[in-house]
Amino acid sequence: MAVNEYLVTGMTCGHCEMSVREEVGEIDGVTDVQASHETGKLVVTAAGDIDDARVLAAVQEAGYAAERA
Repeated sequence: MAVNEYLVTGMTCGHCEMSVREEVGEIDGVTDVQASHETGKLVVTAAGDIDDARVLAAVQEAGYAAERA
């Protein structure tokens, strides 16, 4: 199991969190996604290794920017 943390910019509400969780949650192997607009944190848990590029692309697809924390 792997857990990676990211910093997301631009999330301002619960809807923003939901958009990010949905996009990142579609990545194969991801088992849990927690996002907080209050802290800007995104925590991704996966069964195996997490591909940062795929997570960052999913966050961008949701309309936000992110970087590995």
